[in-house]
Amino acid sequence: MKKLFSLIIALFITITTPAHAQLNVSINGATQAPIPVAFPNIISDNHGIGAFLGFSYANKVRDVVLADLERSGLFRIINERSYIQKFNGIDDQPIFGDWKVLNAEALVQSAILEEDGNELKLRFKLWDVVSQKELMYEVYTADKNNWRRMAHSMADAIYERLTGDKGYFNTVIAYISESGPASRRTKRLAMMDQDGDGHHFLTSGANLVLTPRFSPDMQYIAYLEFVNNKPRVYMYNLRTQKTEVLGNFPGMTFAPSFSPDGKYVLMSYAKNGVTDIYEMNLATKESKKLTSGPSIDTSPSYSPDGEKIVFNSDRGGNQQIYVMDRDGSNIERISFRQGSRYATPVWSPRGDYIAFTRMEGKQFYIGVMYPDGSGERTLATGWLVEGPTWSPNGRVIMFHRQNKGSATSNAPIQLYSVDITGQNERLVLTPGDASDPAWSPLL
Repeated sequence: MKKLFSLIIALFITITTPAHAQLNVSINGATQAPIPVAFPNIISDNHGIGAFLGFSYANKVRDVVLADLERSGLFRIINERSYIQKFNGIDDQPIFGDWKVLNAEALVQSAILEEDGNELKLRFKLWDVVSQKELMYEVYTADKNNWRRMAHSMADAIYERLTGDKGYFNTVIAYISESGPASRRTKRLAMMDQDGDGHHFLTSGANLVLTPRFSPDMQYIAYLEFVNNKPRVYMYNLRTQKTEVLGNFPGMTFAPSFSPDGKYVLMSYAKNGVTDIYEMNLATKESKKLTSGPSIDTSPSYSPDGEKIVFNSDRGGNQQIYVMDRDGSNIERISFRQGSRYATPVWSPRGDYIAFTRMEGKQFYIGVMYPDGSGERTLATGWLVEGPTWSPNGRVIMFHRQNKGSATSNAPIQLYSVDITGQNERLVLTPGDASDPAWSPLL
């Protein structure tokens, strides 16, 4: 297993030269056409040990960056076979007419230096072809083992400069890997890059696990685990790769969620047929009960400022979404669609939306609404779609889907991503069945 902490440490030194050009793409419109980008081959010194072994870091880095940008749905990479100008060095001046004739609006010019030691240096410039101005110039250095992280960071930088929002490519996904027959399902905690690379397991599969959630500092994953048939919330330490039970509750605890500052965890505690939401101080291990009454209150999620909590409850007769103040006061229902039940609400990192699972008839839906309950719209639907999780920039949602199976076999359970316009749904490949995704903060 690769060292997990390598996913967390700072990997790059970045130098940025600011520029002030006008090229910018909107990510709010549902019908925004992808921006055409020219991305010539990364110029390589071609003298390092990677080249000697037949491994081109230049090609590999470029492939990852291209895949990240295209998957976002916001960029269209112009076919390199149509390129007229050929760059010999990072300081070559672009011939903008050669790129305008291809209808390119942005141009990436890049070079990578592979040293015989253990370091890569990546330099790249982003140009606005229309205004003929340099938008950015960055230099990254990284250990050769972390070339993929460097590539994801390059894609993030391009995404941010052209959209105005932070990227989300240099992230990982924790999820539940499922295998085996329905009657003896094995569910293991797994983790991978957001593009599906670097997959590895965190738990053995001896116990069933569910609903992983990252801490804001990426040191822990909180999740539900059944140990001796007793469901409890556990914390997995990504540094030590050890687990510990969270809290001293005698009964069932589940549905963990970290506060934005990482100092508290919300969870549901079930006792005598009633489920309430508790907040635990991770430093003191003291817990505070936030809800009460003869209802099932669960799936809590903090607002990004930590001042409010969204959750679902059957206190009104069936599952609906409610919002309350951090101390449990001022509870208000915000979902009202007739004939629908709601579950798994999650507040966007930007604070502008709440994502949810909605059930109506025999269909499931992934949707978003404003925090006051207005503006509800559907992003994905299916026989079973569930478990939304937000990218750290609040512009993409990942969830799991299962189509209806046959009389003799179940359909696979797979992860999908979709942007908040609902226009760019993508399958996220995993080695086997996958559910309950959790998107990490930006690494």
